[in-house]
Amino acid sequence: MDSVWEYPDFDDHEGIHLFRDPASGLTAVVAVHSTHLGPGMGGVRYWSYTDKSKAITDALRLSRGMSFKNAMADLPLGGGKGVILAGPGAEKTPELLAAFGRAVESLGGKYVTAEDVGITDVDMVQISASTRHVSGLPVEHGNAGGDPGPFTALGVFLGVKAAAERGLGKTDMAGVHVAIQGVGSVGGGLARLLAKEGAKLTLADVNADRAKALADELGATATAADEILGIEADIISPNALGAILTEASIAALRTTIIAGGANNQLATHADGERLKARGILYAPDYVINAGGIINVGLEYLGHGDRAEVEERIHRIPDRLRQVWDESEATGDPASDVADRIAKRLIGRG
Repeated sequence: MDSVWEYPDFDDHEGIHLFRDPASGLTAVVAVHSTHLGPGMGGVRYWSYTDKSKAITDALRLSRGMSFKNAMADLPLGGGKGVILAGPGAEKTPELLAAFGRAVESLGGKYVTAEDVGITDVDMVQISASTRHVSGLPVEHGNAGGDPGPFTALGVFLGVKAAAERGLGKTDMAGVHVAIQGVGSVGGGLARLLAKEGAKLTLADVNADRAKALADELGATATAADEILGIEADIISPNALGAILTEASIAALRTTIIAGGANNQLATHADGERLKARGILYAPDYVINAGGIINVGLEYLGHGDRAEVEERIHRIPDRLRQVWDESEATGDPASDVADRIAKRLIGRG
């Protein structure tokens, strides 16, 4: 591949920034997709990649998703994403986090960072020593901010309930079978909320012991991580990493609804049409999983409290219903409809 411009996921990004700091071992990518509505905000991911081009692709896809997510959540923020490459010589040390903070600061506010996979609110405190453009810091009770995971889980829970009403005609979750892929902060929080409403749960995680422990706690069933997408269930809820809905996995689905918090669930654009062709109701990921960015976004913007965060999260089902209504009216896949609405909001429609 000749250059970043040739990457399939380069969607007229405003900037792709590559950083190296040999002293700390930092190798990082920051992608800024759009600042049309405000600074490009999105978390930083600490992850191991088999090659650096996959890290760049991840940053491109995730930053575009953040542009759309922030727009659909009615936040005055654009989309960006950071990726720190994990691996030999790049342990998550205070020095590495400080170097990443300096990288963020060098962008002059075009990118605002926060937590993502492999990064905690404690890490954000260390990063904040080197940059002002950071959110997701520990906050006092009642304020916006802090760990975004529980807020993402709340939004996904409300979206799952909206999907159950739309696709199953269910006004409550009692007896509805939900198969959850990934039971970390978001998937685990979702499972607990669903269990309180009487849902039947099947859980899976790459950490099988974690899935079994949560299943035992909630009276659920645990299954192998490589089997969860093929489970016969009313709802499949992906809450791990992305690109899991492929031509092959969609053909093997035995469900009515896909609704979960993982980013970039569709491996390719065509997979949205494949879901629609199978009659499977899809909750576009960047619409349903916006709870966390609503929380840290309001924190960074300096207004709002916990009550406003939750009020905004409770609007997520309304946006999903808008997408499903337009999908039904036009015959277009829900994924395409969501993209179309988001592009209009960021001035690219």
